[in-house]
Amino acid sequence: MRAMRFGRRALLLISMLAAACPAAASPDEDVLGKAQGYPVAPSLGQTRQEPYIVGSFSGMEKIAETCRMSPAAVPRPLPAAPAGAPLTYRYKGADYTLDDYMAHQRITGLIVLHDGAIVAERYGYDRTPDMRFLSNSMSKTVTALAILKAQEEGRIRSLDDRAQDYVPELSGSLYGGTRLVDLMRMASGARFTETYTPGDDRAAFNRIMSRTGTVAALKSVTERAVPAGEAFNYAGAQTQALGVVLRAATGDTLCHYVERTLWQPMGAESPASWILNRSDHVEIAQGGLNATLHDYARLGLLLADDGMVAGQPVLSREHLLDMTAAERQPEAFRPGRMNWHGSTYVGYGLQVWLWPGSHRRFALLGIHGQSIFVDPDLKLVIVQTAVGKDAAGDASGAHLGAERGALFRGIVARYGSW
Repeated sequence: MRAMRFGRRALLLISMLAAACPAAASPDEDVLGKAQGYPVAPSLGQTRQEPYIVGSFSGMEKIAETCRMSPAAVPRPLPAAPAGAPLTYRYKGADYTLDDYMAHQRITGLIVLHDGAIVAERYGYDRTPDMRFLSNSMSKTVTALAILKAQEEGRIRSLDDRAQDYVPELSGSLYGGTRLVDLMRMASGARFTETYTPGDDRAAFNRIMSRTGTVAALKSVTERAVPAGEAFNYAGAQTQALGVVLRAATGDTLCHYVERTLWQPMGAESPASWILNRSDHVEIAQGGLNATLHDYARLGLLLADDGMVAGQPVLSREHLLDMTAAERQPEAFRPGRMNWHGSTYVGYGLQVWLWPGSHRRFALLGIHGQSIFVDPDLKLVIVQTAVGKDAAGDASGAHLGAERGALFRGIVARYGSW
């Protein structure tokens, strides 16, 4: 019996070591700063430059002012699954493994969970499990979850309320007069371009926010291109509006509210942080969350389990369905219907991307390749952090988005069908 127990412990240890093994090599290591130890940028404006992006995306607290979210007193366990056949996928007519994917793409961390257990875990560019990785726009979904939790607590009366009902400083402004549900759906109707270029509206908005504050930046957006609620137009400014609504409705900071109502109840193991806007110390709701890969995985598990943790509800299942179920969105926002950059492949819910297929699937996405893919039916969560060459990750010709999609499909096929 003792030998059997030892054998089981040894098998578990071997499985854990295999799951966390690093890829042999990552693409473009030299241009990304390997010889310098992957340094962080000397300023926020340089974080996306190639010599600094790896170090910065896992070290934002060294560059920017942040607030801290403490973990749970008792973290949710993430056991290692028994070792199985390697995960594979098919891309451009060839079959590949997870290690091939790590060798093709600029991935800093990747973890796959099935039924709450770690099936695979990889790190690139000398990144380690204790590092906190920048979410970019994955934090938009976390902001939306906080809005839904505030509605559950009665602090927000209805998503049909307008932003100015909670933030009087926005009265008479375009965003102030927009319903919360339309802000959640990226459907304010504002004329706003977000192309991640120096001259787009996002850059102008962020400059105003940095210099004179979040409310001033929100009030600077004044022109509607279409009526609110009719069309999808992705713009982080709408998430910033939700962030100030949350602060006003709860009387708390977004950081502390998420810590109390979501981060600790979901069983986070490590501290997390949220970047603050330098002029007014308001959270960058549109893209400032930093957390470990394991805690992003726990967030994915919370969503895959429809808001339940250890048999206790953390979030309302009905609210999560409102957020993530394609059939609960207006027709123009569903996969196969919503036009985004000439494609109708994905749809959009409440600050979350909706995937097509046989059942409900959705994803949190951030520029440069950040993603949390969730399939509640299959109890499958895939978390990826990355340093893609541009916002879409495809400027190098590596086609990060396309190969990531193939990887997702391959992993889904391992446990079910698309």
